[in-house]
Amino acid sequence: MVNTASAGVNKAAVAAAQGGHRALPLASLNHISVVCRSLESSLSFYRDVLGFIQIRRPGSFDFDGAWLFNFGIGVHLLQAEDPESLPPKKAEINPKDNHISFTTCESMEAVQRRLKELGIRYVQRRVEEGGIHVDQIFFHDPDGFMIEVCTCDNLPVIPLVTHLDAAAACAPPAVVAPSCKRVSNQHQQQLSTIVTAAVPEVPPTAATAQQQSVGGGCVGEVVDPAASMSASAMMTCSEHACMQV
Repeated sequence: MVNTASAGVNKAAVAAAQGGHRALPLASLNHISVVCRSLESSLSFYRDVLGFIQIRRPGSFDFDGAWLFNFGIGVHLLQAEDPESLPPKKAEINPKDNHISFTTCESMEAVQRRLKELGIRYVQRRVEEGGIHVDQIFFHDPDGFMIEVCTCDNLPVIPLVTHLDAAAACAPPAVVAPSCKRVSNQHQQQLSTIVTAAVPEVPPTAATAQQQSVGGGCVGEVVDPAASMSASAMMTCSEHACMQV
Protein backbone atom coordinates (compact mmCIF):
# COMPACT_ATOMS: atom_id res chain seq x y z
CA MET A 1 0.00 0.00 0.00
CA VAL A 2 1.42 3.39 -0.98
CA ASN A 3 1.97 5.73 1.94
CA THR A 4 0.51 8.92 0.49
CA ALA A 5 1.58 10.94 3.50
CA SER A 6 5.26 10.09 3.07
CA ALA A 7 4.91 10.53 -0.69
CA GLY A 8 3.81 14.12 -0.16
CA VAL A 9 0.23 13.54 -1.27
CA ASN A 10 -2.21 16.19 -0.10
CA LYS A 11 -5.57 14.45 0.36
CA ALA A 12 -7.51 17.68 -0.12
CA ALA A 13 -5.77 18.21 -3.47
CA VAL A 14 -6.50 14.63 -4.51
CA ALA A 15 -10.18 15.05 -3.66
CA ALA A 16 -10.30 18.25 -5.71
CA ALA A 17 -8.56 16.51 -8.63
CA GLN A 18 -11.33 13.91 -8.56
CA GLY A 19 -13.84 16.61 -9.33
CA GLY A 20 -15.05 16.95 -5.77
CA HIS A 21 -16.65 13.51 -5.89
CA ARG A 22 -16.16 11.23 -2.91
CA ALA A 23 -14.67 7.86 -3.74
CA LEU A 24 -15.64 4.66 -1.95
CA PRO A 25 -14.43 4.60 1.69
CA LEU A 26 -11.67 2.03 1.12
CA ALA A 27 -8.77 1.32 3.47
CA SER A 28 -6.33 -0.96 1.62
CA LEU A 29 -5.91 -3.68 -1.00
CA ASN A 30 -6.97 -6.96 0.63
CA HIS A 31 -6.37 -9.73 -1.91
CA ILE A 32 -6.33 -10.82 -5.52
CA SER A 33 -8.03 -13.99 -6.77
CA VAL A 34 -6.54 -16.35 -9.34
CA VAL A 35 -8.47 -19.16 -11.04
CA CYS A 36 -6.05 -22.05 -11.64
CA ARG A 37 -5.98 -25.29 -13.59
CA SER A 38 -4.07 -27.10 -10.86
CA LEU A 39 -4.47 -25.88 -7.29
CA GLU A 40 -1.39 -27.88 -6.26
CA SER A 41 0.86 -26.30 -8.93
CA SER A 42 -0.34 -22.77 -8.24
CA LEU A 43 -0.03 -23.20 -4.48
CA SER A 44 3.57 -24.36 -4.92
CA PHE A 45 4.37 -21.38 -7.16
CA TYR A 46 2.93 -18.65 -4.94
CA ARG A 47 4.35 -20.24 -1.81
CA ASP A 48 7.76 -21.49 -2.92
CA VAL A 49 8.63 -18.99 -5.67
CA LEU A 50 6.99 -15.77 -4.49
CA GLY A 51 7.20 -16.43 -0.75
CA PHE A 52 3.52 -16.26 0.21
CA ILE A 53 2.42 -18.15 3.33
CA GLN A 54 -0.65 -20.38 3.26
CA ILE A 55 -3.26 -19.33 5.81
CA ARG A 56 -6.53 -20.75 7.08
CA ARG A 57 -9.42 -20.65 4.63
CA PRO A 58 -13.11 -20.64 5.68
CA GLY A 59 -14.27 -24.23 6.03
CA SER A 60 -17.77 -23.32 4.84
CA PHE A 61 -16.56 -23.01 1.24
CA ASP A 62 -17.87 -25.87 -0.90
CA PHE A 63 -15.22 -25.52 -3.63
CA ASP A 64 -11.47 -26.18 -3.74
CA GLY A 65 -9.05 -23.37 -3.17
CA ALA A 66 -6.30 -21.96 -0.96
CA TRP A 67 -5.59 -18.66 0.76
CA LEU A 68 -2.12 -17.16 1.07
CA PHE A 69 -0.79 -13.96 2.60
CA ASN A 70 2.40 -11.86 2.59
CA PHE A 71 3.68 -8.38 1.75
CA GLY A 72 0.47 -6.87 3.14
CA ILE A 73 -1.86 -8.56 0.61
CA GLY A 74 -3.60 -11.89 0.16
CA VAL A 75 -3.76 -14.26 -2.81
CA HIS A 76 -6.85 -16.46 -3.09
CA LEU A 77 -6.42 -19.44 -5.38
CA LEU A 78 -9.57 -20.95 -6.90
CA GLN A 79 -9.51 -24.42 -8.48
CA ALA A 80 -11.24 -24.24 -11.88
CA GLU A 81 -14.29 -26.49 -12.03
CA ASP A 82 -13.51 -27.31 -15.65
CA PRO A 83 -9.78 -26.68 -16.31
CA GLU A 84 -10.16 -27.62 -19.98
CA SER A 85 -12.55 -24.70 -20.50
CA LEU A 86 -9.97 -22.12 -19.47
CA PRO A 87 -8.27 -20.08 -22.22
CA PRO A 88 -4.98 -21.55 -23.47
CA LYS A 89 -1.97 -20.59 -21.36
CA LYS A 90 -0.18 -17.58 -22.82
CA ALA A 91 3.20 -18.46 -24.28
CA GLU A 92 4.35 -14.90 -24.95
CA ILE A 93 5.39 -12.75 -21.99
CA ASN A 94 3.87 -9.36 -22.79
CA PRO A 95 4.73 -6.57 -20.30
CA LYS A 96 1.55 -4.75 -21.35
CA ASP A 97 -0.67 -7.62 -20.19
CA ASN A 98 -2.56 -7.82 -16.88
CA HIS A 99 -0.19 -8.47 -13.98
CA ILE A 100 0.60 -7.97 -10.32
CA SER A 101 3.83 -6.30 -9.36
CA PHE A 102 6.28 -6.63 -6.47
CA THR A 103 9.36 -4.69 -5.48
CA THR A 104 12.46 -6.64 -4.53
CA CYS A 105 14.37 -6.44 -1.24
CA GLU A 106 17.60 -7.49 -2.94
CA SER A 107 19.14 -6.83 -6.36
CA MET A 108 17.44 -7.48 -9.67
CA GLU A 109 20.42 -9.71 -10.52
CA ALA A 110 19.53 -11.89 -7.53
CA VAL A 111 15.94 -12.19 -8.82
CA GLN A 112 17.18 -13.19 -12.28
CA ARG A 113 19.58 -15.72 -10.79
CA ARG A 114 16.81 -17.33 -8.76
CA LEU A 115 14.43 -17.49 -11.73
CA LYS A 116 17.14 -19.19 -13.81
CA GLU A 117 17.71 -21.72 -11.02
CA LEU A 118 13.98 -22.48 -11.03
CA GLY A 119 13.86 -22.72 -14.83
CA ILE A 120 11.30 -19.89 -15.09
CA ARG A 121 11.34 -17.92 -18.33
CA TYR A 122 11.30 -14.12 -18.02
CA VAL A 123 11.78 -10.89 -19.98
CA GLN A 124 13.41 -7.65 -18.86
CA ARG A 125 12.56 -4.01 -19.45
CA ARG A 126 13.87 -0.66 -18.26
CA VAL A 127 12.01 2.65 -17.93
CA GLU A 128 13.74 6.01 -17.62
CA GLU A 129 11.95 9.05 -16.22
CA GLY A 130 13.76 12.27 -15.37
CA GLY A 131 17.09 10.51 -14.94
CA ILE A 132 15.58 7.78 -12.75
CA HIS A 133 15.78 4.17 -13.94
CA VAL A 134 13.18 1.52 -13.16
CA ASP A 135 14.12 -2.07 -13.94
CA GLN A 136 11.45 -4.71 -14.48
CA ILE A 137 11.31 -8.49 -14.83
CA PHE A 138 8.17 -10.24 -16.10
CA PHE A 139 7.27 -13.93 -15.88
CA HIS A 140 4.19 -16.17 -15.74
CA ASP A 141 2.59 -18.24 -13.00
CA PRO A 142 1.58 -21.84 -13.90
CA ASP A 143 -1.60 -20.58 -15.61
CA GLY A 144 0.02 -17.78 -17.61
CA PHE A 145 -0.98 -14.94 -15.28
CA MET A 146 1.87 -12.43 -15.32
CA ILE A 147 4.03 -11.46 -12.34
CA GLU A 148 6.34 -8.46 -12.31
CA VAL A 149 9.33 -7.73 -10.06
CA CYS A 150 10.62 -4.19 -10.28
CA THR A 151 12.40 -1.24 -8.74
CA CYS A 152 9.30 0.92 -9.20
CA ASP A 153 9.73 2.47 -5.76
CA ASN A 154 12.59 4.50 -7.30
CA LEU A 155 9.93 6.79 -8.75
CA PRO A 156 8.08 9.34 -6.59
CA VAL A 157 4.29 9.09 -6.33
CA ILE A 158 2.97 12.36 -7.79
CA PRO A 159 -0.82 12.93 -8.07
CA LEU A 160 -1.98 14.81 -11.17
CA VAL A 161 -3.60 18.09 -10.10
CA THR A 162 -4.85 20.76 -12.54
CA HIS A 163 -4.18 24.49 -12.18
CA LEU A 164 -7.79 24.91 -11.02
CA ASP A 165 -6.91 22.86 -7.96
CA ALA A 166 -3.89 24.96 -6.96
CA ALA A 167 -5.74 26.48 -4.02
CA ALA A 168 -6.79 23.05 -2.81
CA ALA A 169 -3.20 21.84 -3.06
CA CYS A 170 -2.22 24.46 -0.48
CA ALA A 171 -4.93 23.42 1.95
CA PRO A 172 -4.01 21.58 5.18
CA PRO A 173 -3.90 17.79 4.80
CA ALA A 174 -7.28 16.15 5.30
CA VAL A 175 -7.79 13.99 8.37
CA VAL A 176 -8.10 10.28 7.63
CA ALA A 177 -11.37 8.74 8.80
CA PRO A 178 -10.88 6.91 12.11
CA SER A 179 -12.26 3.70 10.63
CA CYS A 180 -9.23 3.48 8.33
CA LYS A 181 -6.54 4.07 10.94
CA ARG A 182 -6.55 0.42 11.94
CA VAL A 183 -4.94 -0.72 8.68
CA SER A 184 -1.22 -0.55 9.55
CA ASN A 185 -1.78 -2.15 12.95
CA GLN A 186 -3.93 -4.78 11.30
CA HIS A 187 -1.06 -5.79 9.01
CA GLN A 188 1.20 -6.19 12.03
CA GLN A 189 -1.40 -8.33 13.78
CA GLN A 190 -1.79 -10.47 10.66
CA LEU A 191 1.96 -11.01 10.52
CA SER A 192 2.12 -12.00 14.19
CA THR A 193 -0.80 -14.40 13.77
CA ILE A 194 0.73 -16.08 10.72
CA VAL A 195 4.18 -16.44 12.24
CA THR A 196 2.71 -17.85 15.46
CA ALA A 197 0.57 -20.34 13.54
CA ALA A 198 3.44 -21.40 11.28
CA VAL A 199 5.98 -21.73 14.11
CA PRO A 200 4.01 -22.86 17.18
CA GLU A 201 6.81 -23.70 19.62
CA VAL A 202 9.87 -21.79 18.45
CA PRO A 203 11.49 -19.50 21.06
CA PRO A 204 11.28 -15.78 20.20
CA THR A 205 15.04 -15.64 19.57
CA ALA A 206 14.74 -18.24 16.82
CA ALA A 207 11.54 -16.89 15.28
CA THR A 208 13.25 -14.89 12.54
CA ALA A 209 15.30 -17.78 11.19
CA GLN A 210 12.33 -20.13 11.34
CA GLN A 211 10.08 -17.63 9.62
CA GLN A 212 12.51 -17.39 6.71
CA SER A 213 12.57 -21.15 6.30
CA VAL A 214 8.77 -21.35 6.38
CA GLY A 215 7.84 -18.26 4.44
CA GLY A 216 10.23 -18.17 1.50
CA GLY A 217 11.91 -15.19 -0.08
CA CYS A 218 11.37 -11.77 -1.50
CA VAL A 219 10.68 -11.50 -5.18
CA GLY A 220 10.00 -8.31 -7.08
CA GLU A 221 8.87 -7.38 -10.56
CA VAL A 222 10.18 -9.03 -13.70
CA VAL A 223 12.68 -6.59 -15.24
CA ASP A 224 13.71 -5.58 -18.80
CA PRO A 225 13.86 -1.90 -19.85
CA ALA A 226 10.09 -0.15 -18.45
CA ALA A 227 7.58 1.18 -14.95
CA SER A 228 6.62 2.88 -11.02
CA MET A 229 5.55 2.84 -7.02
CA SER A 230 6.04 1.59 -3.39
CA ALA A 231 4.34 -1.03 -1.17
CA SER A 232 4.36 -2.16 2.45
CA ALA A 233 5.67 -5.68 3.03
CA MET A 234 4.77 -8.24 5.62
CA MET A 235 8.35 -9.48 5.80
CA THR A 236 11.60 -7.58 5.62
CA CYS A 237 14.71 -9.53 4.81
CA SER A 238 18.43 -9.12 5.00
CA GLU A 239 20.44 -9.16 1.80
CA HIS A 240 21.00 -12.92 1.81
CA ALA A 241 17.83 -14.07 3.58
CA CYS A 242 15.65 -12.82 0.73
CA MET A 243 16.18 -15.56 -1.75
CA GLN A 244 15.80 -18.52 0.62
CA VAL A 245 12.78 -19.95 -1.16
